[in-house]
Amino acid sequence: MRHWLKALRQKSNNLTQEQLAKEAGISRTMITEIENGNANPSVEVAKKIASVLGFDWTRFYQDEDDEGELTKTGTE
Repeated sequence: MRHWLKALRQKSNNLTQEQLAKEAGISRTMITEIENGNANPSVEVAKKIASVLGFDWTRFYQDEDDEGELTKTGTE
């Protein structure tokens, strides 16, 4: 589950799933699936959502711990 995405949508931007979907040009169902962790967005969709909510789209492809904190992967 992507708790961070739901928190950004609700708390920071005060948007419903429907409003986010409309602004991003994607379906509300897709927003639901992405937030619930049942779907991964394509790069195009990730960029659209990130643009509306104001975060780096690559966050969708980073590992997170149980608290929703980003964790480092690979070597530096």
